[in-house]
Amino acid sequence: MSIVLDRLTKRFGSQLVVDQVSLEIAEGELFVLLGASGSGKTSILRMIAGLSIPDAGRILLHGRDVTNLPPQHRGAGFVFQNYSLFRHMTVAENIEFGLTVRKVSVPERSEKRDKLLELVGLTGFGRRYPQELSGGQQQRVALARALAYEPSVLLLDEPFGALDVKIRTQLRRSLKEIQQELRVTTVLVTHDQEEAFELADRIAVIERGRVLEVGSAEDLYSKPSTLFVSTFLGAGTVLVGRAQGGRAHFGTLSLPIPPEVPHDDGARVELLFRPEQVALSKSRPADSDAVVGQGKIVEHSFTGMLRRVRLRLPRLVGTRQLAPPVPFGEEGLLLDAILPAGVPFNDGELWVSLKGWHILQQPLSLLVCDAGGESIGPLSVARSLASGLNASVTLLGVAGDDDSTESLLATLTERQKLAGLVDAQVRVRSGNAADRILAEQNSVPHDFILLAAQPQNESSHRSRRERHGLARRAGGTLSSVLEGARLPVLVTKGDRADFSRILICTAAGEPGKRDVALGGRLARRLGASVTLLYVTRAGSEPNQLARAHLDMALATLRGLDVPAEVLIWQAASPSAGILEQARSGNHDLIVLGSHGHRSRLLFGASDITMGVISAIDRHVLVVPPDVT
Repeated sequence: MSIVLDRLTKRFGSQLVVDQVSLEIAEGELFVLLGASGSGKTSILRMIAGLSIPDAGRILLHGRDVTNLPPQHRGAGFVFQNYSLFRHMTVAENIEFGLTVRKVSVPERSEKRDKLLELVGLTGFGRRYPQELSGGQQQRVALARALAYEPSVLLLDEPFGALDVKIRTQLRRSLKEIQQELRVTTVLVTHDQEEAFELADRIAVIERGRVLEVGSAEDLYSKPSTLFVSTFLGAGTVLVGRAQGGRAHFGTLSLPIPPEVPHDDGARVELLFRPEQVALSKSRPADSDAVVGQGKIVEHSFTGMLRRVRLRLPRLVGTRQLAPPVPFGEEGLLLDAILPAGVPFNDGELWVSLKGWHILQQPLSLLVCDAGGESIGPLSVARSLASGLNASVTLLGVAGDDDSTESLLATLTERQKLAGLVDAQVRVRSGNAADRILAEQNSVPHDFILLAAQPQNESSHRSRRERHGLARRAGGTLSSVLEGARLPVLVTKGDRADFSRILICTAAGEPGKRDVALGGRLARRLGASVTLLYVTRAGSEPNQLARAHLDMALATLRGLDVPAEVLIWQAASPSAGILEQARSGNHDLIVLGSHGHRSRLLFGASDITMGVISAIDRHVLVVPPDVT
């Protein structure tokens, strides 16, 4: 192999930006690291180049361990997005710079320079300065300079990101031709799916510092394994249904489940189909068991050769939609399709059927934080929740120092067995507990953090002020995690393993929509009923905005097939009303918006979340403000 990355890990402070990445890149391959901004792809590239040193793991180039070697001893050429040309040097001098440093003779430098100028299509430009060139020409110079000393690997960091569309297309074609001619192993970083598809022999999709999937562009597009990759690569519709008797059921739509993605009866199934796999017709297709239903075009856009259309269909019973997202308050389905641009489309009702589809296999993932205490109640809760959600579990423990990690690992392994979490992955980190938990949330594909609260009997008889102070002092880890978490945090109280009744505390506006949507999806998966709690001041009624919000919230829950009711409660303050209902109601889980300086401060008091957690003996799900 030309490049081997072995469990490469990198942190910036408490932030885990690259998490145990392992890759093998073949000789002469053009390999693309594809991911959104902040996914860790550039950090991986810089570690290969030697511009950044990994905290753990190894880097091998052509069988040689270069993990701790400086950049100039690795034989790697690097091309930056911003070109990084020497402005005071001519094109020829820029290209020759690396050769000059290596004391290559003048005749040899001149010969290589002329060949590279011809290779990148800049013959005759040697005497110009960078500022006299276009952006595309400057990037060609940067590529020629990187190739001048014949590197063993070529590393490209978003090389075309600053160029216009036409120039990008031309340079992609040129890069592919040059790479194939020289057969130099190349790693290119990009966030552009089209660029990755056009250039790559293989693609690694990166998210939150981890490699989710590796494969050819065609395989990743048509047969992705994970939900993230299916929606990140191209447009498509993703529906969630149930498996029964070897088939996936989405209301009246029933499709066979391939043997390579087996599902247990009753398990949730995720179905992906791309716009080009959707067939539209005026009459119901004959002899087809892949009929989705009848719908109407609600949006369309002309893209040249094609016309993209979006249709709205009645919802399928027992089905919910993940992509494209259905607007809050709507119950139907939204499907994307493609038509030839020259074919007129019908504004009336159209039958929608599928010419192809793909069934995903991706469970939810729970990050369960365990301090190794005496009670295994929180782990029993995690086991019950994982079973109900068909989710995988990562068990995380944080030791105070490196010397204690082995002891904690042994403890957690034993507790894992006692709690019946036989398939859980156990991880032990050292340092500050809150920092390590927040760093670990970057591990994909975690969906929820589970963290035990302070035992109820230690605070139940204290005053409200005392409880809040206790929560801040003794619950410092919990409070810090809630402040910094980007994932929903389920704060467990005791060993209650039933999640059949959920109380969602909602307010009008976008934050309230997110809380309802997340709580509703959780209720749908767990088969739970929902009470929507809206608190008003004593003697007042909800205004028009609040009533509209509650009506749309009920419609959203109905669209998820979740039994729901609205409870409008009058109290001296919203926080008082929540605490009254949380204490007196027969609820298994309370859903709240997050607290803290960066949140929306749903009820006007920054300690409301910790106050509820301290005062009640129910599990509390805290929804961060930016959850999707």
